Amino acid sequence: MEQLIHYVWKHKLFPLTGLKTTDGKPVEVIDPGLHNHNAGPDFFNAKVKIDGTLWVGNVEIHDRSSDWFLHHHEQDANYNNVILHVAESIDADVRTEQGDYPPQMQLNVPVKIREHYDELITTDNYPACYCIIPDLPKLMIHAWMSALQVERLEQKTDAITERLTACNGSWEAAYFVTLARNYGFGINGDAFETWAKMVPLQSVDHHRDDIMQIEAIFLGQAGLLELPAIPERYQQEAAKDEYFIRLQQEYRYLAHKFGLHKMDAHQWRFLRLRPQNFPHIRIAQLAHLYYQRHAGLSQLLECETVKQAKELLATQVTPYWESHYMFGAESEKNEKHLSTSSLNLLVINTVVPMLFAYGRHKGSERLCNRAFDFLEALKAENNHIVRMWKEVGLAVGTAGDSQALIQLKKTYCDKKDCLRCRIGYEYLKKKDA
Repeated sequence: MEQLIHYVWKHKLFPLTGLKTTDGKPVEVIDPGLHNHNAGPDFFNAKVKIDGTLWVGNVEIHDRSSDWFLHHHEQDANYNNVILHVAESIDADVRTEQGDYPPQMQLNVPVKIREHYDELITTDNYPACYCIIPDLPKLMIHAWMSALQVERLEQKTDAITERLTACNGSWEAAYFVTLARNYGFGINGDAFETWAKMVPLQSVDHHRDDIMQIEAIFLGQAGLLELPAIPERYQQEAAKDEYFIRLQQEYRYLAHKFGLHKMDAHQWRFLRLRPQNFPHIRIAQLAHLYYQRHAGLSQLLECETVKQAKELLATQVTPYWESHYMFGAESEKNEKHLSTSSLNLLVINTVVPMLFAYGRHKGSERLCNRAFDFLEALKAENNHIVRMWKEVGLAVGTAGDSQALIQLKKTYCDKKDCLRCRIGYEYLKKKDA
């Protein structure tokens, strides 16, 4: 509950009159100070009047005043400048490292605030705040959605930066890994990222004019050219499959040539996957994209519209995969293009974050603005999170809106981090009818 006391103090959600120290001196909170999320006192540069004297300094807050000693503040010089110690329960006097005794004040979390907080963290079906959403000011909702959208892009930028480090500073490789991860469309995202990091792009470049050799390296590195990776009922047919045999032979030669080590095929997930999303098909599509020279960051940066980006990422498969979803299992012929919704997701989750991350890296406001323009140009995603927010009254028009609401659900609602949410703030301070 200490976080809730911090929150109440920070936003002054307590009666501002009648405050007194434990020894009866009147207290007036002029400025609660700057919330410190690192080591040291909880609030810096607070302004508090105690018995008519203005004090400027730090404020420390605990659930119980004895927590001061539990956290060993009496041994830490950083707490010598504490001008007021606030706690919901005063059960001990406190002492600084210099031997001083800071004044203490009991601060009870208002009953309604506590009740509202309990509602926020215990409601499951919808975020507990859903009942106030229709009445919130549109300007406040717009500002919060804009902040969430930026926060989500910054989170994705951090992930791209980690991939960049893993790729030894190669932006082209980091882009390929990001693109591959999103070809997993959620279920196989981790497996695709693992796979992409094991694809030696510099080696593949030597064979870029031969689509079969690209497929051999791509599928071989995925561990999908081994008979045990094929369902048992298809293994007998696969063993006689001419294309499968050719890919195997080609991969063995290239693996020896470049010293390749494949990933474990057991990392791929097939359960409840539509055949269109099988790793074989997605990897074949990526191979064709690479063969067309459409899988590079430099080409992506030249796209100035969503239409151009989608045309760049539009791909197909070789004739074999038009009639197969995996080796040894022939199916009805299908060209297996990426659907419009799949292309939209690739723009949202790959193109936009890469433009933003690379724009930040280069200090290019133009690229960063293009990322936001793309989000505003695309329709909102249609998934269970977006549908939930629509049901409780939030307007969702663009991909920028849906990305903001996904961030809200995953980063705040799911973690019950209502104290950092602007809607949570409005809920906590609401007055019951």
